[in-house]
Amino acid sequence: MRLNEDHHAFRDSVRRFVDTEINPHVDGWEAAGRMPLHDLFPKVAALGLLGLEYDEAWGGEGADPSFQLVAAEEYGRIHATGVPMAIGVQAMMATPSLHEYGSPELKEQYLAPAIAGRMVAAIAVTEPGTGSDVAQLRTRAVRDGDDWVISGSKVYITNGAQADWLCLLARTSPGETGYRGMSQIVVPTDLPGFTVARTFSKLGNRCSDTAELVLDEVRVPVANTIGTQGRGFQQQMRQFVTERMFAAYTAVGQCQYALDRTRAFVRDRTVFGRPLAERQYVAFRLTELQAEVELLRSHNLVTCETLMAGEDITRMATVAKLKAGRLVREVADWCLQFHGGMGYLEDTWTARLLRDTRLTSIGAGADEVMLQVLARLDGLPA
Repeated sequence: MRLNEDHHAFRDSVRRFVDTEINPHVDGWEAAGRMPLHDLFPKVAALGLLGLEYDEAWGGEGADPSFQLVAAEEYGRIHATGVPMAIGVQAMMATPSLHEYGSPELKEQYLAPAIAGRMVAAIAVTEPGTGSDVAQLRTRAVRDGDDWVISGSKVYITNGAQADWLCLLARTSPGETGYRGMSQIVVPTDLPGFTVARTFSKLGNRCSDTAELVLDEVRVPVANTIGTQGRGFQQQMRQFVTERMFAAYTAVGQCQYALDRTRAFVRDRTVFGRPLAERQYVAFRLTELQAEVELLRSHNLVTCETLMAGEDITRMATVAKLKAGRLVREVADWCLQFHGGMGYLEDTWTARLLRDTRLTSIGAGADEVMLQVLARLDGLPA
């Protein structure tokens, strides 16, 4: 797939927004340990970035997935990875199921305000002690008349401390275990029984609030169920595929930006009387990494084209996520290495990149889960 002039013009507009409206504030947000999402998201929404692929009836742009690829690559230029993660949760993780399966009433009440940036959304799947093993999910929604009564806890929830509503996965069928009997439910966070138990201090992505949430008999209308009751796991797996491609798209942008900055640095940095770039190993290693980035980007473009053709991209998205997590870590490590002692300082961009990108191999399914999925698709025991 080749990008056209519309894509290039769109890329320019996103880049200007990143450079003028986001990057000047990143250091302050990092120091504060959170960014003001209710202030930021309306600005992001004004460019259509929170509903690029969504129906215009709900305020979306009705664009094809290739524009999301372009936007996510440009998010890689943001000086802290926590910012694109927050945007990605809103646009690519908490809302896809609602857009695809939700009732018109739910879309009007929750999707449209999220696309407009008036409401902050979060995806609530992970629980204490379960991690990537969604089959062990314990949060339960028990029906009482026309309501669900929900009890349980969710952990490592991005945007969780500021969210107005959650796309929450819970067990809704008594007696069902494993992957059966789960449903996705929209849960407003202003209801009695909902609390933000704590927020976490993290190695990286410090400007992104990450919370533990507790639900103690939170009462939600059954009408807040997204799609088909009992099909929540299957719906969530489709949402995970979208999330993993967002991670892969963003990683390409992060890698490209880091390599561009490092090439500029080694050309200017003089060591033993000549530029560091003239050392063959430095030049070759950066060139090898650039080749790897270009291969991942080509894979992303083909995956995006396959998605636009209506085909299943589960395998392709899994490969992309696995490769992206490992490659962005490698790029961050080598960029820091070539900056030497200065690169190790906390106030240098290379240190933040190394901390932030480590999460890519953990979130949205760890590398080991990606390998497990691929092994099963190849007919191997996993």
